[in-house]
Amino acid sequence: MAWWQQPFIQIALPIIITLVVANLSQNKRIDDLRDSINRRIDAVERRLDAIEQRLVHIETLLSDHDHRITALE
Repeated sequence: MAWWQQPFIQIALPIIITLVVANLSQNKRIDDLRDSINRRIDAVERRLDAIEQRLVHIETLLSDHDHRITALE
């Protein structure tokens, strides 16, 4: 029996090659997904920073109002 007629060569090797090719193509998709998630996380972080700045401003105003009410009393 010739080496190319072996069951491993005719059955298992094409399956292994297909799995390797599929794995390589999926890695690219996983990288794309990771990039998309990173962009979304960055957008959320920017929005949270903006909210934090607004809260600091509100906190300052409330502190100022507290001092003004104390002075008024």
